[in-house]
Amino acid sequence: MARRRLGFWQRFAVGLVKPVMTVWTQRTWRGQEHLAQDGGMIIVANHISHADPLVSAHFIYDSGRWPQYLGKASVFRVPLVGWILHRCRQIPVERGSVDAVRSLDRSVAALDEGGAVVIYPEGTTTRQPELWPMKAKTGAARLALATGAPVVPLVMWGPERIFDPRTSRLNPRPRIPVTVVAGEPVDLSRWAGAPPTRDTLEEMTDAIMLRLRDMLAEIRGGTPPPLWERPARPSVERHHGEAA
Repeated sequence: MARRRLGFWQRFAVGLVKPVMTVWTQRTWRGQEHLAQDGGMIIVANHISHADPLVSAHFIYDSGRWPQYLGKASVFRVPLVGWILHRCRQIPVERGSVDAVRSLDRSVAALDEGGAVVIYPEGTTTRQPELWPMKAKTGAARLALATGAPVVPLVMWGPERIFDPRTSRLNPRPRIPVTVVAGEPVDLSRWAGAPPTRDTLEEMTDAIMLRLRDMLAEIRGGTPPPLWERPARPSVERHHGEAA
């Protein structure tokens, strides 16, 4: 969905969020041309912080697209917040139930309408201690196989400075550096037309996540761990209300 077609509540959300993010972050953005194309697309992103949706939404909106996130259904049941999310065309996901099929149907419909559907393949903030991507769920691959929509990778580094999930620390300081980079669509052509078997979906998912991992390594440096490791997040003492 292009910005020119936005309704009242979408414009309300932009007016509420964008000025805050403009002050809160110092942005390094690259690859916005990969989001500017017409037609439906699946945007897959790494998930390092609860601040990710705000940062990525700012990037995607300024690229000329309206992001439609797949999010936990529990968030949509929060009074007022859920009501606004529905009217901003976000997509609730009921995990572990037959209603999960409805999320896929809504995502397919959004893509058919030319929307930009945003998925965090990991399903939650990464449990890797150094915030590298971990092995993901197969939802993005399933959606790509069902629709043939391009899968555009998007990586972020810096939102963890706004809110670090390892310590639950919120940093209220302005001008926090964040880097967001979008890449060319992931090449999934070898699986085009394949049946959605478990092996096919897992192979596609690994291809997506390896691309995200390698793109992230380019902007943050360092050597990532193997993608299939899922270490438990270490227990830390929490300092609520303390800035990082």
